[in-house]
Amino acid sequence: MVKAIVGANWGDEGKGKITDVLAQNSDVVIRFQGGANAGHTIVNDYGKFALHQLPSGVFNSNVTNIIGNGVAFSVENFVKEMQELKDRGVPEPKILISDRAQIVMPYHVLFDCYEEERLGKNSFGSTKSGIAPFYSDKYSKIGFQLNELYDDTDYLKEKIDRILEVKNATLKNLYNKPPISTEEIYNKLMEYKKALAPYVADTFTFLHNACAEGKNILLEGQLGSLKDTDFGIYPMVTSSNTIAGYGAVGAGGIPPYEIKDIVTVVKAYSSAVGAGEFVSEIFGEEADELRRRGGDGGEFGATTGRPRRMGWLDLVATRYGCRVQGATQVAFTVLDVLGYLDEIPVCVGYELDGEIIDYFPSTTKLKRCKPVLKKLPGWKCDIGGITKYEDLPENCRNYIEFAEKEIGVPITIVSNGPARSDIIYR
Repeated sequence: MVKAIVGANWGDEGKGKITDVLAQNSDVVIRFQGGANAGHTIVNDYGKFALHQLPSGVFNSNVTNIIGNGVAFSVENFVKEMQELKDRGVPEPKILISDRAQIVMPYHVLFDCYEEERLGKNSFGSTKSGIAPFYSDKYSKIGFQLNELYDDTDYLKEKIDRILEVKNATLKNLYNKPPISTEEIYNKLMEYKKALAPYVADTFTFLHNACAEGKNILLEGQLGSLKDTDFGIYPMVTSSNTIAGYGAVGAGGIPPYEIKDIVTVVKAYSSAVGAGEFVSEIFGEEADELRRRGGDGGEFGATTGRPRRMGWLDLVATRYGCRVQGATQVAFTVLDVLGYLDEIPVCVGYELDGEIIDYFPSTTKLKRCKPVLKKLPGWKCDIGGITKYEDLPENCRNYIEFAEKEIGVPITIVSNGPARSDIIYR
């Protein structure tokens, strides 16, 4: 059976923890899109980890972890994360990297930084991880697939020459930066070839066989619906498709009909990193207080360390995000954070040009939307350590059930703390 774990909102919903929990009953866990530009924070018996590229199944010795062909693969980040696991006593995980995955090159990171610098106040709030230049090259057919590293040397050098004609012209004429040499890129690719040799594999055949054998396969998405390059808050989106439907492609060629279950993760309040529309956003002391209390140690980006933008639970955006994902069930996370509030505002509609709407519009209209808020009574206590749904305070259960009704998808998992054990099943 194939199950996907994806985000309903702007990312940072807690997918890493939910993947870590569900990976315990999985045979295969796959990252299927995105790159090292976002992180999944996981707290378990080994400690607290921020995984940027490794699948969240790496803490389970029974799991084969795959980095799929849809990923923007940074070799440097992969090597660094593998070393951190080793240094902190995590048993070496089983890892396969698709031989069709493409590499984030050092010049992708440079171009990302240069472009943000050029745009100035009109920048996209990029994490400067090279993601947009990477995907641009992938679809311009001038990227490097991993299998090419193990091919003919002359072919590789000829390809580098062709690519650098364009790159160096841009560096000189647009950014006024020094050129890159063929030798520099070739030597870097040879470093990558050596470092990755134990992991690169034909994951398409592996997954075809795993599906045929009825293995439990978990697809792990990065970011959320509202950062999807097609269905998100364009243009302030990521450069890949964050929705479960893309998992069939980015994971390694899984037939779409094999994805039977789509667990969509929803945060009990809202947060976002980077620019873009955020209707339920809050500011000032109200936002600072929620940010300080939020997550495990506060709401700061797992990759960038930037303070996240904060807001109340946006049920309009969440309903849309769940529909885009094709959600079959919802995991509701960081509910424990809200225990300090007497009343909890939630966004139940948008005011657009004087009219109240209950749907999530395209970006040009979204810019003009204001939140319609409803206040729900708080539960004013710590719900950490509770393991049974019926033991939650009545107002807490009312909050969950109100959200569930508005979203229109059953909430089956409730997370009430950062650790793997802080979980309630309904």
